[in-house]
Amino acid sequence: MTPGPFELLVGTKNRKKAAEIRRLLTGLSVTVLDLSGFDELPDVAEEGLTFEENAVAKAAGFARMTGLATIADDSGLEVDALGGRPGVYSARFAGENADDEANNRLLLKMLANTPAVERTARFRCVIALATPEESVFTCEGSVEGVITTEPRGTGGFGYDPLFYLAQCSATFGELPGEVKDRFSHRARALGRFKRLFAEFLAARR
Repeated sequence: MTPGPFELLVGTKNRKKAAEIRRLLTGLSVTVLDLSGFDELPDVAEEGLTFEENAVAKAAGFARMTGLATIADDSGLEVDALGGRPGVYSARFAGENADDEANNRLLLKMLANTPAVERTARFRCVIALATPEESVFTCEGSVEGVITTEPRGTGGFGYDPLFYLAQCSATFGELPGEVKDRFSHRARALGRFKRLFAEFLAARR
């Protein structure tokens, strides 16, 4: 009997992030699933002090709960003028239940008196793969940019409207998804993920 296609779960309840990851995984010889079919699952707590710790916790947690190999990411914005904040707290910078608008508003307030030359920042992303039995591997990607003085563009999510990429003369919020996918921290991490995942699949055959 020929085995069915390998199933890979995207372990995030952020629908925009899940859609971006699914898009970036195009071309893999696997069936990519998301959590839309697992509405009853609880969230996995992000209690780590690093992106890697949180990515592994989410991948391992959802893999155990679903019985599926799971890819998960933890990512965030590091602003140099703020000593690397918000970092792992990017999604809840303005509070546990904060939305993107509140987080962006707080960031702009904290940088209100910061000159343009000092508004350097980077997006970082760590991707983790786990099976129900073990954590398999992690990989990382990052991209350098500058924080603008006001939101620009309505695309993307999170801090995208504030993150200006010099080589594109635009914020992530102004870029079409297919253009952002060529430069983003998540795209770079997933490029490395694809190479390692191919080795993982080959070893299972």
